[in-house]
Order: sequence, then C-alpha cells, then structure tokens
Amino acid sequence: MIWLSLVAFAVAALCAGVIIRWLGGRSAAYGEGMPQRFHVGEVPRLGGAALLAGVLASWLLGVWETTRAGDPGSLRLGPWVYGWVAALLPAALGGIAEDMTQRLSVRYRLLLTLGSGALAIGLLNLSVPRLGVASLDALLQAVPWLGAAIVLLAIAGLPHAFNIIDGYNGLAGMVALIVCLALAHVCLQVGDRSLAALLVCVAAATGGFLVWNYPRGMLFAGDGGAYIWGVTIALASLSLVQRNQDVSPWFPMLLLIYPVAETLFSIYRKLARGDSPGMADALHFHQLIYRRIVRGVFHEDEARRVLKRNNRTAPYLWAFTLLTVVPAVLFWRNTPVLMVFCALFSVAYVTAYLGIVRFKVPHWMRF
Repeated sequence: MIWLSLVAFAVAALCAGVIIRWLGGRSAAYGEGMPQRFHVGEVPRLGGAALLAGVLASWLLGVWETTRAGDPGSLRLGPWVYGWVAALLPAALGGIAEDMTQRLSVRYRLLLTLGSGALAIGLLNLSVPRLGVASLDALLQAVPWLGAAIVLLAIAGLPHAFNIIDGYNGLAGMVALIVCLALAHVCLQVGDRSLAALLVCVAAATGGFLVWNYPRGMLFAGDGGAYIWGVTIALASLSLVQRNQDVSPWFPMLLLIYPVAETLFSIYRKLARGDSPGMADALHFHQLIYRRIVRGVFHEDEARRVLKRNNRTAPYLWAFTLLTVVPAVLFWRNTPVLMVFCALFSVAYVTAYLGIVRFKVPHWMRF
C-alpha cells in the first residue's frame, strides 16, 4: 500500500510539473470577470489530468501486483478495479475537457457524471442497502430501485459539490485528502484492505497535486480534479457501506457534510433569488470568509498580495472540515450519534453563514 501511494504521489507531482512547464497554455484562459476568480494572471487548470495520471498509474499497478506478482501486499486489487476506472473516466475526462475549452455546459457535465453513476451501478453492482433508520430501511426493501437511485444521485452530485468548494488554493484538495484518509482508516478497521488501498492512492495523488497548488498556487485542480475527487470518494463511501454491515451509512454522510451542505444551501439561495442553480456567483461560504474574515495583505506586488490572502482562506475551512471528520471517525458505527452531529453541523453552517453576511464576526477569528 505504501509503494502504491508513493507511485501515485510521484506520478501526480511529476505530471503536474510537466503541465505547468509545457502544457499550461493548452487550457482556455479563465475570464477576468468570472465571479469565482480570486487570483492574478493565468494559472493552468489542468490539475485534474495530473491527478488522473497518478490515480490510474497506482490503481493499475496494484492490479498487476495482485494478478501477476502474487499479491505481496495482500490487497486483492483484482480485475474489479477496471470497473472503478470505467466509472471514473466519463466524469474525469469531461471535467478535463471543460478545463481545456471552457465550452462544456453544466448540462453536459451533469450528464457525464450521471453516466459515471450508471456505469457504477451496472459494472460494480452498487446499491444502498440500508440508511440506518428502520422506516427508511423498510422503504428500501419495498422499493429496491431507490437504492440505485441514491447511488446515481451521490455519484452525479458529489463531483459538483467538490467543484463548488474548489475556490482557493488547497481548499478542495485538502478536504478530499482528509476525507480519503478518514475513509481508509475505517476501511482498515473493518479489514477492507483493497478499498483502503484505492483511497490511499487517491490521497497520495492529491498530495502530489498539492505540492504545486498550495501555497504557491501554480496549478488549479479545475473541474477535472473536482470530478475525480467526487466520483472516487462517492464510489468508496457507497462500497464501504455496502460491503461492511458494521459501518453506519451516516458515517460518509458526516464526513462529506461540508461540501453537501454548501451545495444544497447554494441551490436554495439561488432559487430564493430567482436565479438558476447552475449560475456562478461569489456568495459561497469560502468566498465570504475571503472577503469578510481574512485580513488584507499589504504588498506592492498585486499578484503576491492576492496569493497571500488566497492562501489564508483555506485553513478556516480545513478546521471546519475537521469538526465533522473527527466525530465521524470516532463514531463510525453509531448511527444516532452521527445523525446528531450532521444536524449540529447544519445548524452551525447556517448560523456562521448568516453571521458573516451580517458582519457579526469576532475579531479573534480574523488573521
């Protein structure tokens, strides 16, 4: 597992360096007037290509070790991993295509992530057998297709949730890395080494990308990177619950409550204003933190000034994420406790958002 993670890290970091040095000009320029833009100059948005290279190299090497080299790590990464690759590729390649052209509409990207979900159902036989609530579990038993519908919704929606929180250097990447390691920890607790290996590879590839993304901001993940994180984490979360009865279905829900809450609140906020949920704006939680909590930086070079302030935003959200990851890892078996923490986070998120909007932020939180 360590060997595979080293390969994932090295391949992703090397490919990211190549993209920055020679391929940065291949992606379409990001418009100066885009509301999500919080940087100066043109930064390549092809970090997803480096991530994909690192993930695929390590996964396929793991399959080769299992099938041809006697499986020295006892990871059991057999041909079933090809199903994961097939499910990942439509969303990942669609996101990378959007990063290169800026011409793939939200509708088509949603169709591609739905395609990834459909492939996961067909090739991996993924379903949601239980929700941890007696009445809901009875409903799933009575209407079996609901389990497949939840899988489709999760795999189609989570990539876009990661895309929404991908606004500042190190934000989405570190959240994805933390979530992958938390999932891998519980996989090892229940003896699911193969699933843990896939997740550790994704975390290591993310680390290789972060070498260039934080704090230097030389490469962005783009839609491709967000979709890779979303699809792989959704596949792992669903597989972990389906394959291990001891794991509460609310464990991955609490782990991912931050990007999920951000997405749902964003949809509500835009619909309440009469706008399309797919319309970009600059009112996400992380953008409010950048504008109203992070202190300004004084530097004669504008690019350096914006970069330094950009880098101060992500740690707020890393801490916010850990508020859910820690209890999720501690209580991964206990559905009632996990549900309570989900509710507490939802209340805390809305309260914090409204407090920032109304300029009710304690001075000690500003740095």
